[in-house]
Amino acid sequence: MTTGLSQGEFNIDRMCWLAGVSRASYYRHWLDSAPRRAETGLRDLIQKMALGNAHYGYRRIGALLRREGWQVNHKCVLRIMREDNLLCLRTRPFVPATTNSRHGWQVVPNLARGMILSGVNQLWVADITFLHLAEEFAFLAVVLDAFSRRVVGWALDTHLRASLAIEALEMAITDRRPAPGGLVHHSDRGVQGGFKRSSQH
Repeated sequence: MTTGLSQGEFNIDRMCWLAGVSRASYYRHWLDSAPRRAETGLRDLIQKMALGNAHYGYRRIGALLRREGWQVNHKCVLRIMREDNLLCLRTRPFVPATTNSRHGWQVVPNLARGMILSGVNQLWVADITFLHLAEEFAFLAVVLDAFSRRVVGWALDTHLRASLAIEALEMAITDRRPAPGGLVHHSDRGVQGGFKRSSQH
């Protein structure tokens, strides 16, 4: 092994001679301490990543480390995070409500109950779900033809006002043009001012 390393004006040979140790002893000590120094650097980076991503577990931290070029397995990351008390507390994710049965609006009878379908545009079923985007929630209103199981109308926005559900229904009506009096539009009781209910068109 060459002595390309130097400390100030002293090379390795000179420092070993001054300290009274052999070059072999110096390199043995250097190789023994290298893993400890590497883990110190790894531990420091794990701490920074865990503090910057409070809800990340050891597997996601491990993925970040590998993206940074570190060759480290999940058991090592788990051990370090456990020793440093960095394992995140798993909290139940927030889920916005899209249904509200407690409202003062009139509840229309369920006209869809017991229907036997023989074709399209007889029963449309509507619902709203949420999409968890990077920085906010968005809401998707969908109108589904119960016979064909195809989406016939939809609308996407960041609010839960009645206009969201109405926009999805208007898209379906414009596209499908159902016969007057032959269609039941059904959905549960939502938070859109009592819009979501069974009605006949």
